[in-house]
Amino acid sequence: MSGAENQTVWEFFRNGSALVGEVRGKYKFGDQGRIKIETPFATTVYLVTLSNEQLVLQEMGGSRLEFTRVR
Repeated sequence: MSGAENQTVWEFFRNGSALVGEVRGKYKFGDQGRIKIETPFATTVYLVTLSNEQLVLQEMGGSRLEFTRVR
């Protein structure tokens, strides 16, 4: 996450699994530009904006997470 002091790496794999720091979960794209991310601790739906190397996840009526691709 850009701008965070203690940055956490979020990884999204082609098979629908996700790794948020050390927490495993899964994700699924929905309609209207949404993504659902499920971990053992929470399930959250975000609006997705993807451009070049930037990923923005906007929680419905809530926080905004901004990511920059790391290779």
